[in-house]
Amino acid sequence: MWLIYALGSAFFAGITSILAKVGIKNTDSDLATALRTIVVLLFSWMMVFIVGSQHTIGTISARSLVFLILSGCATGASWLCYFKALQLGDVNKVVPIDKSSTILTILLAFLILGERPTVWMSIGIVLLAAGTYLMIQLRKPESQSVQSGSWLLYAAASAVFAALTSILGKIGIQGIESNLGTAIRTVVVLIMAWGIVAFRKKYVLIRDIDTKSWVFITLSGLATGLSWLCYYRALQMGRASLVVPIDKLSIVVTIAFSYIFLKEKLPKRAFIGLLLVISGTMMLLF
Repeated sequence: MWLIYALGSAFFAGITSILAKVGIKNTDSDLATALRTIVVLLFSWMMVFIVGSQHTIGTISARSLVFLILSGCATGASWLCYFKALQLGDVNKVVPIDKSSTILTILLAFLILGERPTVWMSIGIVLLAAGTYLMIQLRKPESQSVQSGSWLLYAAASAVFAALTSILGKIGIQGIESNLGTAIRTVVVLIMAWGIVAFRKKYVLIRDIDTKSWVFITLSGLATGLSWLCYYRALQMGRASLVVPIDKLSIVVTIAFSYIFLKEKLPKRAFIGLLLVISGTMMLLF
């Protein structure tokens, strides 16, 4: 059953990137992240009350609560970096770097959770690293500004925080209903995201958001909520070193949709890299 949830997480995560890319085109990325989080928060708590797990809040241990909060902080940092990278760079460039968090997650799962990688998983890690390298395009036209190249730094930071999110979340949701764990983490992300918006006084930009951006920001929030609910349910039921690679197959969905809807073509070198990433991900499941 965890496999079904993991695949569902991958699909919704894949379309999230496309919806968000359109939504933040004319909107500040930090503000868009904060607005999306409101949608995710409402959706996640709605699921908590549907399954009736709100009555178990009092049974959450201090240890689990601490790790859920830390996981939420890591998620917030990952989101802020990821959507800033999406705003500055192409989807098919940013996503592969973000998904390389799989490698770091597996290493952390080995060091912290004691999940030992197999020979196949080791081969998969090598293929993932090689594929990600091929998909990264460091050169940029001279006409582009220096700032536009900073998407790489934001994408890399997003990957690091995403890996920490998975490990901290795995520890935090032990013994907790997964929907409730997701909802608690979302509260932390919301506070963090709006704290940054308030500190930078970006809330004044809300009035400049057009209708199209509102629609896509909302849809991306719903897609994220669905992805999270599936992901943490799968993480609770299965091994982190298996769930995370499947979730990262969302790159296939994202690349396909970016080609269809955003007209972002994948160069031959990047396409070979994508095939290596997919092959590496499949190796991780053996």
